[in-house]
Amino acid sequence: MQVLVAGATGETGRRVITHLRDRNIPFKALVRDQQAASAILPAGTEMVVGDVLNPASLTAAIAGCTALICATGAKPSLDPTGPYQVDYVGTQNLVNVAKAAGIEQFVLVSSLCVSRFFHPLNLFWLVLWWKKQAEGVLAQSGLTYTIVRPGGLKNDDSDERTLVMAPADTLFEGSVPRWKVAATCVEALLTPSAQNKIVEIVAQTEALEQPYSDLFAGIA
Repeated sequence: MQVLVAGATGETGRRVITHLRDRNIPFKALVRDQQAASAILPAGTEMVVGDVLNPASLTAAIAGCTALICATGAKPSLDPTGPYQVDYVGTQNLVNVAKAAGIEQFVLVSSLCVSRFFHPLNLFWLVLWWKKQAEGVLAQSGLTYTIVRPGGLKNDDSDERTLVMAPADTLFEGSVPRWKVAATCVEALLTPSAQNKIVEIVAQTEALEQPYSDLFAGIA
């Protein structure tokens, strides 16, 4: 297995890379600016230059990979096309390139509440709406996929609350540390019961700890 990580320099993507290294899984980090990325990513990270909005650059970047983890996301800005471009068009480009490359599994980081159009986050240029459309593109692509919908993302790597996993459109509130999101994405590649599922995740203090194999198997 070799994994292409899109969104590698983002807060979640960096933690995906850490977890891949901890699991001794070969990977390549997709970056737009190699010099800037080298100041963010761990020393020795294999980087490939590409842009999710430039499909031609993705074809070369994905060469030799068998799996893809997409942790991209539009940054808050005054550009009303940001979520459409990054969360929808960018993901669609990755899906198309992944199909052409024969990728064995595509893991997409989405968001809780994407099915709720009248949600406050959609005031940010319909960000949840476009994430939901991207989910649809992946689910209908014919690729083996896992869609991970995390709750509110926390950067606290010392957060040891227990991971809770539920089916699509079940959880509507809660938060989760980014490192657990990253771990869920990587473990999805190693867990057959994670294939072709949408899972929602949050972290809770009183929940019962379960291995990822049981968590994924519990989702219909």
